[in-house]
Formats: sequence, structure tokens, C-alpha cells
Amino acid sequence: MSTYTVTGQFQSRDGFQPFTKDVEAENEDLARERIYTTVGSQHNRKRPQIEIKEVSAA
Repeated sequence: MSTYTVTGQFQSRDGFQPFTKDVEAENEDLARERIYTTVGSQHNRKRPQIEIKEVSAA
């Protein structure tokens, strides 16, 4: 597994909240999925409310 750095933003009460997270995944698509599940569950957001801007290998 590789480590990926994912940057983006999610919708909050005060507009959009930026985030940068490091995740371990086999490829970029799985890293995106892991971010959707992690950010979605931590901040109670649906996928359309999460915008991923960049996924890069760390």
C-alpha cells in the first residue's frame, strides 16, 4: 500500500472548510473512496458535499 495526500474541501455551516489528509491505499481511486467515507462520517457530510481537489502520492 502507498500513502496518498488528499486535499479538498467540504461544505459546512460557514461555507467551505478546507482539509488535507494522508491516507494509505492501493491506488488513487481507493484513496478518494477512503476520504469520502472518513470525512463523511466524521463531519456528517454526503459525497456531493465533499470536493476533492487533488490526490498525490506522498
